[in-house]
Amino acid sequence: MRTSRIRLLAATGASLAALALTACQEGTGTKDEGAAQPAAEAITDSPSAATGGGTSSEHSRAGTDKNTDDGGTGAGSSSGAGSSSGGSNSGGSGSGSGEKSDDPGSPRTRVACNGSNTTVTVQPVPRPLNHMLITVKNKGSKPCDLTYYPVIRFDEMQWVPRAIEDTKPQSVVGIAPGESAYAGVLLSAADGSGDGGTTARKLAVGFQGRTPNSSGGPDATPSLPAKGVYYDSTLSVTYWQQEMEDALN
Repeated sequence: MRTSRIRLLAATGASLAALALTACQEGTGTKDEGAAQPAAEAITDSPSAATGGGTSSEHSRAGTDKNTDDGGTGAGSSSGAGSSSGGSNSGGSGSGSGEKSDDPGSPRTRVACNGSNTTVTVQPVPRPLNHMLITVKNKGSKPCDLTYYPVIRFDEMQWVPRAIEDTKPQSVVGIAPGESAYAGVLLSAADGSGDGGTTARKLAVGFQGRTPNSSGGPDATPSLPAKGVYYDSTLSVTYWQQEMEDALN
């Protein structure tokens, strides 16, 4: 009886050993089924498993592209950074001067006023006495500048009337298209103290360039009144003025 029980226990132990070996070979072992659940959940939560494809390097690259699109600075490639810099430069002023070529105030768009792009008229005025007003109207399409003072010449006179220094403006007088600027002319002394008085029938108005006494372009030849204009040795002119009142003071 004892012998049979020993054999039964031996057989039972062998059977259990065989079952354990089989379980190990099949990968199940004696693990608790509840312990396998977290691993399955981890796989399900993985972006690759959820989308059904894509390697970790692809996901990393996708994140880099997103950062670049969002304006991030840490993930862009060197070629991407170069393109961004180029785009920024193309939106700038180009020359770095901050000056636009179509700006009316830019020297590139301004020209000198002269007889070719202005209409010049002259008119004797009752006040002040013995004065004449020169009006220059810009008939061109660009702003033009009047520098210094007009160089006037009656008939065939061989001398240049002096400029009245007290009338020198603080800056160059500019005229927008369709606008006007002015200069005043003292024709003769009110007290008769001038010498060599004569009556002129013709007038030429000269324009100076950017440097004193240089040519600013063609002269203008405005018409004088039919009776002419009387002048003497006190003949003088004002600098170009933006306002008529300043030219006649």
